[in-house]
Amino acid sequence: MSLHVASFFHPDSHTFSYVVHDPATLQAAVIDPVLDYDPDTDALGAGPLQPLLAHVQNNALQVRWLLETHAHADHVSAGRWLKQQWPQATLAMGDGIVQVQKTFAPRYALQVPTDGSQFDHLFADGELFTLGAIQAEVIAVPGHTSDSVAYRIGDALFTGDSLFMPDGGTARCDFPGGDAAQLYRSIQRLLALPDATRVFICHDYGPGGREVANQTTIGEQRARNIHLRDGVSEAAFVATRQERDATLPEPKLMHPSVKANIQGGPAR
Repeated sequence: MSLHVASFFHPDSHTFSYVVHDPATLQAAVIDPVLDYDPDTDALGAGPLQPLLAHVQNNALQVRWLLETHAHADHVSAGRWLKQQWPQATLAMGDGIVQVQKTFAPRYALQVPTDGSQFDHLFADGELFTLGAIQAEVIAVPGHTSDSVAYRIGDALFTGDSLFMPDGGTARCDFPGGDAAQLYRSIQRLLALPDATRVFICHDYGPGGREVANQTTIGEQRARNIHLRDGVSEAAFVATRQERDATLPEPKLMHPSVKANIQGGPAR
């Protein structure tokens, strides 16, 4: 049986979170969970987690992993909140978080460790892990941020912000630690996967007014991605990305999000 994927959309940040599980063992992972955050009051809310928590309970899932694809700049992670809900789960992300912490902790005058110790596990590029009977692989995809990773779990790939839907293109590269040329090379690693690989993205903004969507394939990305389909050179991609990034505003929640997320998110 293949990996089961359930998606949960947070409209305020246009974020998709996922609960994925092995049907044979009911072991599960939660990927990129979201909290509500009110910048006017600094209040957090667990409303977005309620459908996710109900899904886990109703299907008797055993949450083994809490996985972050990177330290998000547009929403506050619920990773640490869920770690308190499920103490047995491993809160994990790529080992590039150490560099992100070293970059951002001084900017915000945060007196916090910058060794990644807020997380239970830091994945190295290429590291393998299991979700029940299903094998998973960590693929480092720096470029959007220096800590970005994708998770390949069975036949499904969770790309974080690196790839959007084909008509949405790719992630911005103008944050500290971002690099468009590096993102181009990172995405080539993803596009080398089998065409039938299911691809689940982290954000969608409904370009052109279409309904939001979150699932595509590697084959569709290679054929139709507006920024990085087959035949687009690194130089052309970098020029496109830099031109577009120059027009983008800073994410509304960037500062509270980054301060929380380099530490795995806030506690309950």
